[in-house]
Amino acid sequence: MTEKVNEAKTQHIAGLAKLKLSEEELPKFTEQLNDMLGMLDELSTVDTEGIEPTYSVTDQINVLRDDVADNWGQREELLKNAPETADGLIRVPTIIDESEDK
Repeated sequence: MTEKVNEAKTQHIAGLAKLKLSEEELPKFTEQLNDMLGMLDELSTVDTEGIEPTYSVTDQINVLRDDVADNWGQREELLKNAPETADGLIRVPTIIDESEDK
């Protein structure tokens, strides 16, 4: 197999991924990238003629429920659980007090 990725390309790829590679790490990662590309070359030699593509590994189509809001009209019930309320809303402690700003 010929080398597909050199150290300059590895450094470029690392930069795109916002990674900093040391001079000691660069040859190791270059070799690993070339090994991965070699695996892809090996996969491309497999004869898949007549094989149906797999789109899903299960026979379940949609196991999620419909996203429908069904709790309308429960405001008062929900506010009963809040420790403190004001004007139909949950009252929370002040986090930023701008009254002391000048």
